[in-house]
Amino acid sequence: MTQSTGERVGIYPGTFDPITRGHSDIIRRGSKLVDRLIIGVTTNPSKNPMFSPEERLAMVEREARDMGLDNVEVVGFNALLIKFARHMGATVLIRGLRAVADFEYEYQMAGMNQQLDGTVETVFLMADVSLQPIASKLVKEIALFGGEIENFVSAAVRDDVLARVEKLGRLGDL
Repeated sequence: MTQSTGERVGIYPGTFDPITRGHSDIIRRGSKLVDRLIIGVTTNPSKNPMFSPEERLAMVEREARDMGLDNVEVVGFNALLIKFARHMGATVLIRGLRAVADFEYEYQMAGMNQQLDGTVETVFLMADVSLQPIASKLVKEIALFGGEIENFVSAAVRDDVLARVEKLGRLGDL
């Protein structure tokens, strides 16, 4: 794909395993910064995903559709982020931050991406204060141990996660 004249295209990449209320907050806010926001759903086997790439893509598509944002699209990818950005005609990478630990990693990634392509800018958005503790990894862990996750994900995602936990089997029991 090529970028239209004057159109500012941004990418918000992630594994979204599962997509959380924090992710949705960044999507809503990021969509205001660009003409077109592409949510790039990628693979990252080191994160031990609960859902397949296809399941995560479908989940994010459903959540994005439910947000009703006209300038947001969802695209799966399995490539170097900068190559994906070039392919999609993006000049902005949107990254969400929750804590200082996120910043250290994201700062390093932004520097590497700038070395790879100086025409693509990284923009950091802080998650809403009430959403900052939410992490997909913790949502999965809470669900696997039988905890309540509805404050962290939409009702539809909660149902997806609980169905998967039912299949995998809960961990621990007192």
